Amino acid sequence: MPDAKAGPADASPPDPLTILRSRSYVVLLVMAALVGVPVSAVAFGFLALVNELQPILYTDLPKAMGFHGTPPWWPLPLLGVGGLLVGLTVQYLPGPGGHEPSGGLKASGTFTPIELPGIFFAALATLAFGAVLGPEAPLIALGGGLAAGAVRLVKRDAPEQVTAMMGAAGSFAAISSLLGSPLLGAFLLMEASGLGGAMLALVLVPGLLAAGIGALIFVGLGSWTGLGTYSLALTDLPEASTPTVAEFGWALVVGLSAAFVGGGIRWLAVRLKTQVERRRVPATVVMGLVVAGLAIGYAEGTGKQATDVLYSGQSALGPLLTQSTAYSIGALLLLVLCKGLAYCASLSAFRGGPVFPGMFVGAAGGMLLSHAPGLSLVAGFAMGVGAMCAAMLRLPLVSVLLATLLLGAEGLTVMPLVIVSVVVSHVASARLTPPPPPEPEGEPRPSRQQS
Repeated sequence: MPDAKAGPADASPPDPLTILRSRSYVVLLVMAALVGVPVSAVAFGFLALVNELQPILYTDLPKAMGFHGTPPWWPLPLLGVGGLLVGLTVQYLPGPGGHEPSGGLKASGTFTPIELPGIFFAALATLAFGAVLGPEAPLIALGGGLAAGAVRLVKRDAPEQVTAMMGAAGSFAAISSLLGSPLLGAFLLMEASGLGGAMLALVLVPGLLAAGIGALIFVGLGSWTGLGTYSLALTDLPEASTPTVAEFGWALVVGLSAAFVGGGIRWLAVRLKTQVERRRVPATVVMGLVVAGLAIGYAEGTGKQATDVLYSGQSALGPLLTQSTAYSIGALLLLVLCKGLAYCASLSAFRGGPVFPGMFVGAAGGMLLSHAPGLSLVAGFAMGVGAMCAAMLRLPLVSVLLATLLLGAEGLTVMPLVIVSVVVSHVASARLTPPPPPEPEGEPRPSRQQS
């Protein structure tokens, strides 16, 4: 954002409309559009690399080693190796390897260029080897870091506000199509970063522009390469019915259940993280083996694929809903238990985003409850997604949008139910969370410096 001229201490803040009409703001928008092109191309390449590595590791590699199909025990060595790689990256490369996921999704500040390789390798090992986290947090960090670094490269003495805004625009561009809509990605970053006030539009517009450019790049590269856009979008969905009084009662149950389940996942993940930090490398290997064991146990107990538990769950949400009749009550119960525990282990040690696993656990839980009288399948699915996102992310607006836009027209039908479940989950989660300890007077809260 253009720097305001210094004035007296009692001077009024700059007028947003004046800044919006200024030439420097137009230059800022052009910079945001230019930043969106390379950053979104890098994000597309990262997602494509992850998407290619997953079947190579879990399908092609065992066949090349002479196995007929993937052995049931195969996730154990892979997630052990993945845990080793993540642990070594976090321990020895500069920076923390990206955002620490057990604390939720945070989009404040940007990472320095020297920290980006650690973010890239930690996220790649997490996602490719099957840990239960998503790509959104690494993409936000990589996009913001690349954009801020580009500004510093072009103009070393660039004002801090301009660098920060370009970093935000890079983050917008990096996840422009991941959630199915550039607008939804913008809402996610806006709510996660706590943007607000009179200057909101000035900060948000460059990000929206970069996100729009990024979405076009994703579509163009997806069409040119034939790899698709890696967008979260569900098709061929069951029809949603008009909400009933009974379903509004179920919205209370789903919201409260998600608050308790989400609180339990977060509580366990934070405590496991404390143990992991004491012995980073071996503990991360152990957490990888725990994820693998849970996936194997689920597959052996249900006859389903271990991939239901492995990975973030982003690409499995559609099949889970469209093939709902293939999942018994027992299978769904075991899926929620194993996926939730694998989510805890991954949050404690690996690097990635918490959004998609939370959506998947909530979706499976909502489908489980839909076997009870008075709750339809699509309503249970949507409320579970929204309520669990609210419990894990503490972002109620984004949680409503994720659950409803994910289902398209069917999501609009069940939106009132989703809103109730999200509000209940958000408020209940806040009540269940103990207040933070008071900070010592005179000590500023530590925060990541803007790069």
